[in-house]
Parts: sequence; C-alpha cells; structure tokens
Amino acid sequence: MATVQKITPMFWFDNQAEEAARYYTSIFPNSSIGRTSHYGKEGFEVHHMPAGTVMAVEFQLDGQNFSALNGGPLFKFNESISFVVNCENQEELDYYWDKLTAGGDKNSQVCGWLKDKFGVSWQVVPTILPSLLQGKDAAGSQRVMAAVMKMKKLDINALQEAYNGKVLA
Repeated sequence: MATVQKITPMFWFDNQAEEAARYYTSIFPNSSIGRTSHYGKEGFEVHHMPAGTVMAVEFQLDGQNFSALNGGPLFKFNESISFVVNCENQEELDYYWDKLTAGGDKNSQVCGWLKDKFGVSWQVVPTILPSLLQGKDAAGSQRVMAAVMKMKKLDINALQEAYNGKVLA
C-alpha cells in the first residue's frame, strides 16, 4: 500500500492544469502524471466548467506529490508562494533555469527567482548558498548577499568568488 504524503501543494489554474502537469513532469527527473479527474454536469452552477473538462491532475516532480486544479480565472499566482529547486552545480542550475523560464519571465525577478509560463514562481538556487550566506566569515557572507541581490540567474562561481573577497561590479 502506498504511503500518502502528509502535505501536497495544490496549483490553481484557470484551465491549464493538465498542460502544466505535462510541462513540469517533462523537466524534472523521477516525475510522472497520476490520476486525472473531470468535471461532470453536477455543480456547473458553481464551477461553470463544461462536463468532461479536466478538473484535477495528480502528479509527481522528482518524487514530490503535487495536484493541479482547473478552477477558473478567480485566482492568480503571485510571488508569495514559490517552489525552490536546489541545484548541486551550475550545469544543473542552468538546466532548470532555462527549462522553467522557457516562455516565462526571467527578467523581472532577481536573486534566482523566476516566473514560468503559467505565472508560477520558482527559486533556482545552488545548494551551497546557505553555507555561503551563513559562513564563518561574516564579511564574506555579506559580499555573497550583495552579489545575490545583483543577479537574476545565480552564478555559483561568482558567489564563491564574492565570499572569498572578489567584489562583483
């Protein structure tokens, strides 16, 4: 018997839940689409979705369960909720940045944040960042923070150089 994940993030889309689930599962390894449910005639006066329209999609991204709902245009995504993608190296960071910004907005965000083509906010960050920000060298950590604030996509080498004393222009 499968264990039920205690907390599952739920995305609210206008009508792109299935498209988004396919998009996200194409980006992350160890990902899959699970059950899909559809609206019926019941409740039309509330949900206003034609019978047969996809209502919800369950999916996994790198083993983490998610759900997506086609709930209509009532709510929109904003930066108050984001998903963090922890990356071991620059190649991995570049991969996720490029995939998640495809068709999205990579220019209005800073500090490793981006909005994908659905308006969902993501933070693509190196796993070394907390160590650099909380290192024993307080001045180095401050230089890293200053460097992060100037970057859109994070550059691991530049962050390490900032910690070691090279100040970014």
